[in-house]
Amino acid sequence: MNIVGVIPARYQSSRLPGKPIADICGKPMIWWVYQQAMKVPGFSKVVVAIDDERVAKSCESNGIPYIMTKNNHPTHINRVHEISDKIHADYYVCICGDEPLIDPDTISCVFPEDISYEFFVQALMREITEPTEAVDTGNIKIATNNRNECIMLSRNPIPFPYKSIMFRYKKIIGVECYNKKALDFFVSREKGTLEKIEDITLLRFLENHIVMNYKMVDTFSLSVDNQKDLDKVRAIMEDRISKG
Repeated sequence: MNIVGVIPARYQSSRLPGKPIADICGKPMIWWVYQQAMKVPGFSKVVVAIDDERVAKSCESNGIPYIMTKNNHPTHINRVHEISDKIHADYYVCICGDEPLIDPDTISCVFPEDISYEFFVQALMREITEPTEAVDTGNIKIATNNRNECIMLSRNPIPFPYKSIMFRYKKIIGVECYNKKALDFFVSREKGTLEKIEDITLLRFLENHIVMNYKMVDTFSLSVDNQKDLDKVRAIMEDRISKG
């Protein structure tokens, strides 16, 4: 299978401007994500999809291959779609550029079993381990059925513990896999009501009755959404480096 890794890196983040080139222990955030993606053996290629010359300069100085994309893409999936128009592949794995702690083995869990799928959307989730994660609106919570198909996505903790507390909250991880048909479908549809309200991109599939498969992974992953997250990631990375 020809699987391309795509790392969307948008410069103008509303909560943390310049996020892709934010310094983490002497290297830009995007460098850490790229290094982890390059350790995944199943990729035929890994590229960073950027939208700003400042990110381009950082990529060039750190030996990171990139493709300049439009600076007005409304979502990261639109940016991956542009890459799919430029690079042919059976599947495109999106590794969000704000996941510097992502593990290569975790990334590979999102790979499809074969190339026979006509329409393919698959992503990853993990259990929430800290109470603060459950109430942090930067973490997208997910509920699935017994086939690990997504049935709800929200920034609020879901489900509500009304009749039982015998469950664990889950959150999505910034690793997603699409084939070309799924990417084409996404960009051909307008935002739905729920997507506009919650500002969760993947709700577009759910609102259009598209099955999204989610694999449970046992990993620690922290997406950098704001300065608080960045400070935490820096501390974790410093600790890892000090321990070798």
